[in-house]
Amino acid sequence: MPRPSVLCFGEILWDFLPDALHAGGAPFNVAYHLRRQGVPVRVASAVGRDALGDELLRRLAAWEIPTAGIERDAARPTGFVRATLGAKGDARYEIVRRVAWDRIPAGAAALAAARRAGAFVFGSLAQRSTANRAALRRLLAALPPGALRVFDVNLRPPHDDLALVRRLAPAATLLKLNAGEAARLAGRKPAAGREEAHARALAAAFGCPVVVVTAGARGAGLLRDGRWHWEPGRRVEVVDTVGAGDAFLATLLAQLLSGYATDADALARACRTGEWVASCRGATPAYPPAATTRNHTAPGPRNAKPSPARAAG
Repeated sequence: MPRPSVLCFGEILWDFLPDALHAGGAPFNVAYHLRRQGVPVRVASAVGRDALGDELLRRLAAWEIPTAGIERDAARPTGFVRATLGAKGDARYEIVRRVAWDRIPAGAAALAAARRAGAFVFGSLAQRSTANRAALRRLLAALPPGALRVFDVNLRPPHDDLALVRRLAPAATLLKLNAGEAARLAGRKPAAGREEAHARALAAAFGCPVVVVTAGARGAGLLRDGRWHWEPGRRVEVVDTVGAGDAFLATLLAQLLSGYATDADALARACRTGEWVASCRGATPAYPPAATTRNHTAPGPRNAKPSPARAAG
């Protein structure tokens, strides 16, 4: 039986880190990890007609990710982000405006991919433009009735419009966000150990069957139809946290779409992949040969120990 495909919609760009340039953007990162884990994936985005856009498309092709849904914009440059790393590997971002991914059309290739998708991933950052919000509506309308609709919330000032997120959330069947974002969206104060309460509040507010809350080094939780699962974090040596949450989400989806993993197992595997990415440089590290993922498995972190630590989820 063919594996369900996933369509990832939104920003595709370059992360300008202090030591190098890394291909990035949450949809790009999720697509990379899905493909490495054996899941058929498509990307709906846009790049400029420039060298940076050429290189992004070349890398996607090398990773065997189809590029038909990625438009070339002659008027706008390929997007990029200046990322600054803190002492603990945490990243802060300056996200450049008026770039190609601010104008993603719902073209023929993207609509065709949406009609066949078993899951559709969209984030809040790309919705900063009215053009992308219109494209999102068209793609959501094209999805099969049973497709998983995954809303990956990413509240980075000044792109943290809570009213917009609240309008989009009811369209999701899986809502993924970090503990701070969950508290803000629920209208409550952030507090360690309150992830379940915040997840339940969001599930009730938006009618969302699945809510996933990541809590960095402490772990992550998943609420489905009233049942809560929690997976503690494990200790790793953090290099940087760029893309760790995207790797977590990709692994969670790969496991859920496989039809074999329980929610608890899917959550555990997702945490291990997020920790592994946090122990590597950049959002798209090469997978070790032992982690060839025909059965939706994923690599674990190096030097992992069963105690909470600093890795981001």
